[in-house]
Amino acid sequence: MRRFLFIANASAGSSDRARLDEALAILRAEGDVRVVTTDTLDELTDAVAARDGREVVVAGGDGSLNAFVTALCRTGGLGQDPPTVGLLPMGTGNDFARTLGLPTDSTEAARVIVSGRAQPVDVLIDDDQRIVTNAVHMGVGEEAGRIAAPWKERLGALHLGALGYVIGGVAAGFGQRGRHLRVVADDRVVVSGDHRVLQVAVTIGRTVGGGTPIAPGAKPGDGRAEVVVSRAISPSRRLRYAFRVNRGRHTELDDVISLRARTVTVTGMHEKVGANADGEALDPVRERSWRVVPDAYRLHSRRETS
Repeated sequence: MRRFLFIANASAGSSDRARLDEALAILRAEGDVRVVTTDTLDELTDAVAARDGREVVVAGGDGSLNAFVTALCRTGGLGQDPPTVGLLPMGTGNDFARTLGLPTDSTEAARVIVSGRAQPVDVLIDDDQRIVTNAVHMGVGEEAGRIAAPWKERLGALHLGALGYVIGGVAAGFGQRGRHLRVVADDRVVVSGDHRVLQVAVTIGRTVGGGTPIAPGAKPGDGRAEVVVSRAISPSRRLRYAFRVNRGRHTELDDVISLRARTVTVTGMHEKVGANADGEALDPVRERSWRVVPDAYRLHSRRETS
C-alpha cells in the first residue's frame, strides 16, 4: 500500500478546500494519506523531516513547490535519496506544472500522482543557498514581476490574479531601458557587459508569468539549466521580442542567445541588479551565481523531463 504525506497551505480558502477534498478522495483510494497543513517554512521543514519515506503531495503553485524544496534542503535531503513528489497545481501561474503537462483539475492531477511515472527533476541553488524550482530572471522579467505583485494580490480576490502578469509585462516592456550585465555560463563569457541587455533568464522550467514560454527548450531533469539572454533594446526590437516570446519563438531572433549550462553567474557592471526567483523579488546585488542540483527530487509527470 502506498503512503502519502499531503501538504496543504493552512490559509486555503473554502473553494480550495473543496478541491483538496476531491484530490484526497483519489489518493485515499490508493493508500494511506497523512494530511499536514503548514503556515510557515519552519512548520513545513518539520513536516518534511518527519515524512518517514512517504511520497509527498504538494498542493499549491510555484511558490509552494519552492517552499517544499527549500524545506528539503534545510533537512539535508536535497539530492540525497530523492523523494517522490506529486504536485496539485493550485497557484496563480502554475508555471512549473505547465512544463510537466499537469492538469489544473484537482481530480485529474491526483490521478497523475496515482498513475504517472515519477521522473527526475533538477533545481537551481544560488550563493546564499536559495532554491529556484522554476525560473529566475533579471531585467524586464524582474521588473514585470515587481509591478505585477500588487496587482496579483488585488485581482486574486476576483480569481483574476493571472491578469497581474499581463499588467506587469506591458508596463515593464515599455519602460525598461536594459542593463549592462555580464553573463558567464560554465566558465564561458556569454555576454561581456559592454552593451545593455533587456533580460536574462535562467530556468529549470519552460514558462514564467502564467504561461509565457521563456525557455521552450528547457528539460527539467537533464542536469542543465536553460539560459536565455535578450539584447532587444530599441523600441522596435522590444516589440518584436514581446511578440515572439509569447509564442515561444524568440530564441530564433538574432539578438537572443539561448544555451544550456550547469553553472551561471550574472554580474551588474555599473549597478546592483535585482532578480525574481519563482515569483519572489530578491534584493539587488552586484553578482549572483547559480548551479544545477541534478535529480533533486522525483515528480509524477505526464511529460519526459530529460
